[in-house]
Amino acid sequence: MKPIRDLQVKIFADGADLKGIATLAANPLIKGFTTNPTLMRKAGVTDYQAFSREVLGIIGGRPVSFEVFSDDFAEMEKQAREIASWGANVYVKIPVTNTKREFAGPLIRRLAQAGVQLNVTALMTNDQVRDVLACLSPTVASYVSVFAGRVADTGCDPLPAMAEAVRLLKANPKAELIWASPRELLNIFHADSIGCHVITVTHDILAKLSLVGKDLAEYSLDTVKMFYNDAQAAGFRITTG
Repeated sequence: MKPIRDLQVKIFADGADLKGIATLAANPLIKGFTTNPTLMRKAGVTDYQAFSREVLGIIGGRPVSFEVFSDDFAEMEKQAREIASWGANVYVKIPVTNTKREFAGPLIRRLAQAGVQLNVTALMTNDQVRDVLACLSPTVASYVSVFAGRVADTGCDPLPAMAEAVRLLKANPKAELIWASPRELLNIFHADSIGCHVITVTHDILAKLSLVGKDLAEYSLDTVKMFYNDAQAAGFRITTG
């Protein structure tokens, strides 16, 4: 297993907890940041723009993605152009469809042609990857976020499809593939093994980075000690005889 510092895949922190973002911003392993309305709601964010401005003040010039939240494409476009104006390192997350299953392609094309850096999100198939790639600009940086973790949740191995997505994105050197919604730390190594450009990782999984390379015999002993200490702290007793 490679040391984490030798991986080619870029690790982006995915979350909306400002304290956690500040801590991770001090970690040179974290190359960028992403968030979404669900994470923001869970974190208790009530002022979208104020929160985003705080994030921008914390992370420096590293890339960050903020998502539109309208279901109407015309309103999405207004939101996207406003979000894009917040900084040169800002990418605007556009869902691949709206809730009516309408493809966001025309909007993606307009924004890309206008120079807006996009993160097209919530993809799960390579047909969607092909459709999105056809709309992106070859001269404007963009991300294509495939939710590999959610694909795995359905019982399907995402690795073959993600490897094919890497191949597809070679047609646009300004577009980078994101392995989104990983379920475990091992997914970072999966993404690296196929040449995926970026993986977005939640703060709870990033907390396990210190375990990479840990001696498994020592980890076994740590686990035994944990069970023993918790049993003692709980005061468990078994009456015999």
